[in-house]
Amino acid sequence: MKRTPLFEAHEELGARMVEFAGYSMPLHYQAGINQEHLTVRQGVGLFDVSHMGEVRVVGPAATRFLQYATLNDPGRLKPGRGQYSMLPNATGGLIDDLFVYREGEDDFLVVANASNTAAVVRHLQDLAAGYECHVIDESDTVALLALQGPGAPLLLGQLVDDDLGQVKRNATLDVILSGIPVRLSRTGYTGEDGFEIFLRPTDAVSVWNMLLAASASPCGLGARDTLRLEAGFPLYGHELTERSNPLCTPFAWVVKDKEFFGREAMWDPGCATRLVGLRLTERGIPRQGYRLLDASGAPVGEVTSGALSPLTRDGIGFAWVSRELAEPGTELAVEIRGQAVAARVVQPPFHLT
Repeated sequence: MKRTPLFEAHEELGARMVEFAGYSMPLHYQAGINQEHLTVRQGVGLFDVSHMGEVRVVGPAATRFLQYATLNDPGRLKPGRGQYSMLPNATGGLIDDLFVYREGEDDFLVVANASNTAAVVRHLQDLAAGYECHVIDESDTVALLALQGPGAPLLLGQLVDDDLGQVKRNATLDVILSGIPVRLSRTGYTGEDGFEIFLRPTDAVSVWNMLLAASASPCGLGARDTLRLEAGFPLYGHELTERSNPLCTPFAWVVKDKEFFGREAMWDPGCATRLVGLRLTERGIPRQGYRLLDASGAPVGEVTSGALSPLTRDGIGFAWVSRELAEPGTELAVEIRGQAVAARVVQPPFHLT
């Protein structure tokens, strides 16, 4: 099993370690998932996300290539800016969802999910044949931290000389943290303000300890999942898969009307089912694989992700449901241990409604 540069730091903090995407990662620390979740909503949380993949695409044709390979349009990016995107397959589904940064005119950094990094690299390298660009897996040379929460800008601003107010959403800035060069990106996976911090693996422990000493609280993958769910963000392997068409999801805005790999299979899908947000109106927790029922008790869909919201204390989730039942306000039920538990279709995010 792989380890991030912070493995020993996690153990010293008493983290419960679990296997995730081939890595030993912290699920939570001594405070527990719920408290870590609330800390990010109300203060500052610090995550180790060094298991994520970093793939460089560089060369004179890098822009044109990524415009074809991804669903968003990286040609619109100025250097120092990033965008959420997706990597389509040939059959109308997805290989992964991504974040794409433009670091120079012909230089891009693609951040992939840890479980899909090898597949992303392989697909991009195969697809790049005939384009004047190179696809390079840099995952082992980059560590990645995420400092998230409403207090993150103030905390980080006290440690750098730069004005972090100039760093807009999805923008990057190179700064020095106590002599250590890092790249800040005003991005995250929690629905809160914050920064992701790209740095050398050899500097990860120093920066981690520096941020903890400045009053950030360590947070694990458990809170990261409940935070992203509350914020209405998808998780590959759940909401997004090799078979799910993004045009039938709340994330269809990512798909730009241009030529891209797999367009013919993806375009105009009809969407017999749609991905929707779901809030339980009775006590219960929707879990992946649970069936959705209509008023007659007939199965009409399936939950892809679910949890008890630590903030609102009700069951929330995503689900695929028949198109005619996908409108917000539609009353359904989730089958939980043989019981029909009332639920309503809602528009995410969940923590702001």
